[in-house]
Amino acid sequence: MNVSSGENPSPVSHFILLGFPSSPEKQLLYFGLFSVAYMLTLMGNTAIVCAVRWDRRLHTPMYIFLGNFSLLEICYVSTSIPNMLANFLSTSKSISFVSCFAQFYFFFSFGYNEGIFLCIMAFDRYLAICRPLHYPRIMTRQLCTGLVIFGWSCGFIILLTPVILISKLSYCGPNVLDHFMCDPVPLMMLSCSEDVITQAIYSSFNFFFMIGTFVFIICSYALVLVAVVRMPSGKQKAFSTCASHLAVVALFYGSIFIMYISPESEHPVKMQKIIALFYSVITPLCNPLIYSLRNKEMKAALRKIFRIEQGVHKI
Repeated sequence: MNVSSGENPSPVSHFILLGFPSSPEKQLLYFGLFSVAYMLTLMGNTAIVCAVRWDRRLHTPMYIFLGNFSLLEICYVSTSIPNMLANFLSTSKSISFVSCFAQFYFFFSFGYNEGIFLCIMAFDRYLAICRPLHYPRIMTRQLCTGLVIFGWSCGFIILLTPVILISKLSYCGPNVLDHFMCDPVPLMMLSCSEDVITQAIYSSFNFFFMIGTFVFIICSYALVLVAVVRMPSGKQKAFSTCASHLAVVALFYGSIFIMYISPESEHPVKMQKIIALFYSVITPLCNPLIYSLRNKEMKAALRKIFRIEQGVHKI
């Protein structure tokens, strides 16, 4: 939408998130379903965080990284789902300009941080399996702490530039986003001034980050799998650990690649929302199940926590 020089449109102060338009009855049904999914996601990831925190047997780099990844998942889903749930019950479905860009910044920053942590976890498995004798000397407490800090901060630094550039675009109406959250692509489509440079910068950030982290993870696990095949014993445990990580990687990157790497013309608006729903709701819900069901140490720690909680309730 281009505005002529004679017009003086008022800037957009808020956006309307259409979400999933339907009857009031279906809106209540969606609210119930996504509320359950949100609570299960919080419970599953919180259980993993508590298990890593309270069970001393899990005070190793692998589980420390897993605990931080689960904590990231809690932050990640909490930036989008609560607002989506509120919109199911709202008639206005509005979100302020500042809140919209804050959601954009934090949601995608946490998403970037998850990609970084998946790289860190792949690097940790590579060292543990391919360089077992050197692992204690390399993966020191200082390096582990540094990697955790890097994993939490990297996304917030990377996303600053795209968020600032997109927020500086002119928004003079319309202000209706056919989405359930403040996704940057629909936001840029609402801008009155088409900025090719901003679009190119945002696309470049996404492309290099996703391809770079994905290639790093795949190369790390390829080396790990080669080392596991050559092992005389202990293959089952190593394969089980790697399989859990690779399943999470497949879920995380699969939907993102479909959404952001393949041509946009292939995905109608409804399909884009469904894909976004998958990586923002379904994947965080599945991750705790994948890690807990395929890991004996984690299952033992979770059983211990639940026994303690049952004991407290009986008292």
